[in-house]
Amino acid sequence: MPDRIYLDWNATTPLRPEAREAMAAAWELSGNPSSVHAEGRQARRLVEEARARVAGAVGASPRNLVFTSGGTEANALALTPGLRRGAGLPAQRLLVSAIEHASVLSGGRFPAEAIEQVGVTRSGQLDLNHLRALLAGGPPALVSVMLANNETGALQPVNEAAEIVHQAGGLLHVDAIQAFGKIPFDINALDADLVTVSAHKIGGPKGVGALILADGVLGLEPVLRGGGQELGRRAGTENVAGIAGFGAAAQAVMGTLEHDAARLGALRSQLESGLRRTPGIIVFSGEVPRLPNTVLFTVPGLRAETAVIGFDLAGIAVSSGSACSSGKVQPSHVLEAMGVGPDLAQGAVRLSMGWSTTSQDIDRCLEAWLKLAGTLLRGSDETLLERF
Repeated sequence: MPDRIYLDWNATTPLRPEAREAMAAAWELSGNPSSVHAEGRQARRLVEEARARVAGAVGASPRNLVFTSGGTEANALALTPGLRRGAGLPAQRLLVSAIEHASVLSGGRFPAEAIEQVGVTRSGQLDLNHLRALLAGGPPALVSVMLANNETGALQPVNEAAEIVHQAGGLLHVDAIQAFGKIPFDINALDADLVTVSAHKIGGPKGVGALILADGVLGLEPVLRGGGQELGRRAGTENVAGIAGFGAAAQAVMGTLEHDAARLGALRSQLESGLRRTPGIIVFSGEVPRLPNTVLFTVPGLRAETAVIGFDLAGIAVSSGSACSSGKVQPSHVLEAMGVGPDLAQGAVRLSMGWSTTSQDIDRCLEAWLKLAGTLLRGSDETLLERF
């Protein structure tokens, strides 16, 4: 859409040209990647090339990567009772941080009585002492902690959590969907047992994700049963075009990761400096390491849904709260877990940037915000349409 500024990259990203090109080429193929004839082998080659690219981006072996229909399915597949590491005891319960994505908070295939939540600090990071307490004395657990929160951008202490979890005989799942392509990480350096990623967060197509296992993780049971695709770990003919786009996007994003992270960090500083001109403004998790592209802020008295409409009328796409499938804005469970009261949580607005965001975009966003703040913080929502 011309003349609009997109600042909702944490929700989804535009399709990268490299991904579009790879998908267009894959659409020309007629073979099923499970077929042994030449056409099938050609499709299989695209799938395996993409598998190697995505796995390589997180330092994993391609044989340990399972393609799925997206991040939600990848998380559901990861949350499997009975997972174990080598000769270790199987996981019998699930611990999830209170700020996880809904697909993790739902618990996968663990029964409700086997699921507990781990609290977070007021800064939005995992409470390691609470994690220790929950692990102590109980049966082996699978613990799920995201690498970066999708709302605040706060990076989680995954390495420290991994040490605590493994000392207790458990396994660690890391939902890296929001962090993938924004910060560098390695499954082995994280000491994670399972990692999930998604294509549309890095410029790939929607509807493709992956679960990646560390060496030695056993006991994974498929959610979808049928054919023997994905080494029997996920039935169903592979989405060849989507997977090819995922691989191309992964290759592209990793080639510019360090440069983009530094550039986006500078843009975030520019954005926050401008926002702080508004008296009383609060930047959530601003005191802890965050994704370089993410700012979640509010001002006492702000109504986020009205602010989002105001930004939209000014030609800027931003987000607010946690949207369910109907698109209705709901109170943020992340901010609630951080101890933020509903009066502030209902005003939280998220701005997230990407590879095409420019300094001029940030200037225009700040200009729009100053006009919005002058209207909304006086409680005169009825003048919004007149102002824009």
